[in-house]
Amino acid sequence: MLIRYFAWVRERVGLDQETVDLPPSVETVADVIAWLQTVDDAHGHAFADADAIRAALDQVHVETDATIAGAREIAFFPPMTGG
Repeated sequence: MLIRYFAWVRERVGLDQETVDLPPSVETVADVIAWLQTVDDAHGHAFADADAIRAALDQVHVETDATIAGAREIAFFPPMTGG
């Protein structure tokens, strides 16, 4: 799966994107986050506060309980602010 990182998530991971083979047990966005926390120190730091991470599957915003089945891409970013 292609994983894209934006804003401070990208800065902490040290990559703007990567392609990974997720374990079969990873079924939801929350599972992806939990798995990423274990990849290395940089990913662990970026995903330490999972509640501060937002996600999109194939460019559609989703909640962390969304299934990743059939998705080609997942993007992670901090909450957006604006006015």
